[in-house]
Amino acid sequence: MIDARATTTCDKNWAEWDTFKKNFINEGGRVIDASTQRLQSTSEGQAYALFFALVANDRKSFNLLLSWTEANLAEGDLTARLPAWLWGKKDDGSWGVIDKNPASDADLWLAYTLGEAANVWNDKRYAALSTLIAKRILREETATLPKLGLTLLPAPSGFTPSTTSWKLNPSYMPIQILRWFASHSDDDRWDKLISSSVSVITHSAIKGFSPDWTIFDASNGRQTFIPDLQGAEKGNGGYNAIRVYLWAGMLSEQERYRKDILTALKPMATLIEGKGYPPELINIDTGEFNKPASSGFSAAVLPFLKASGAHKAYEEQNLRIQAQTIKTDAYYDQVLAMYARGWQEQRYQFNGKGDVLLKWKSACSN
Repeated sequence: MIDARATTTCDKNWAEWDTFKKNFINEGGRVIDASTQRLQSTSEGQAYALFFALVANDRKSFNLLLSWTEANLAEGDLTARLPAWLWGKKDDGSWGVIDKNPASDADLWLAYTLGEAANVWNDKRYAALSTLIAKRILREETATLPKLGLTLLPAPSGFTPSTTSWKLNPSYMPIQILRWFASHSDDDRWDKLISSSVSVITHSAIKGFSPDWTIFDASNGRQTFIPDLQGAEKGNGGYNAIRVYLWAGMLSEQERYRKDILTALKPMATLIEGKGYPPELINIDTGEFNKPASSGFSAAVLPFLKASGAHKAYEEQNLRIQAQTIKTDAYYDQVLAMYARGWQEQRYQFNGKGDVLLKWKSACSN
């Protein structure tokens, strides 16, 4: 695993990042989810870790992560193709790409983080890669849908159940990230993606609970969001949807759609306040849920509860995390906690243009 001490100056000792590297990133820069049978790595995991490395001012790890991603998920060339979604141990025992279809959320976070890294570390290569990946996202991972307009698809292929329906994922659409592209580009397609993404986030949460996946149905002249009952999640909101609340909670107060999104998701804040915990899986149509989620989910909703004004629930979830410590080997819980606690500790924030405001950068400039 990457040496936890391999950080640069002005990192302000982000102990959680040191632990994350030790537990989940190998010496070559591969993020490993050891809880999976295939010991898998995903483009999402690589992109998230790149963002954490930026927040930690850990350029050595950043470059290792980027190099592994390009070499193994993009056939050695991120200028020519988007990274494959899934890499790991294949059925025949060999190692390599298992699913070559890219994932648009990973691609957005990758392009965004490269762009911000280019700014803070003054690296033209990062900037060029960011721009090229962003152009490819627009070219390969969007489609113009009836009434919605230009919309972010989960991947270049495989998410059109019929000629008049599309399978979409609200958690793939962090508005602050899309806002950054709109703010730093003269391509108005990013503004169109923001508009459609807000519609997906707010209208797919039928009763105020975000789904993992939603079907946008435009048959018979209708434009309707319906629960994805055919997918593995069976219309529930859970391991994907938790990120919708996380991204929403971290929106800048200057973001014009912040109030609309928080209002649409308010029932989840109310539910957590009433129950004392977030649910693991919730039926987005009935509000029925299976059981309390892990403490990683409690961490993920901290920014959301704070932004929603649910102060008692916010304090209670902080206590829950203290009483039920997040397992150090629980990969996804640790990812959620890294995002939420890093934001909570103001190691980073997003401004109204989507720019990331880094604590270490401010400290180093003083």
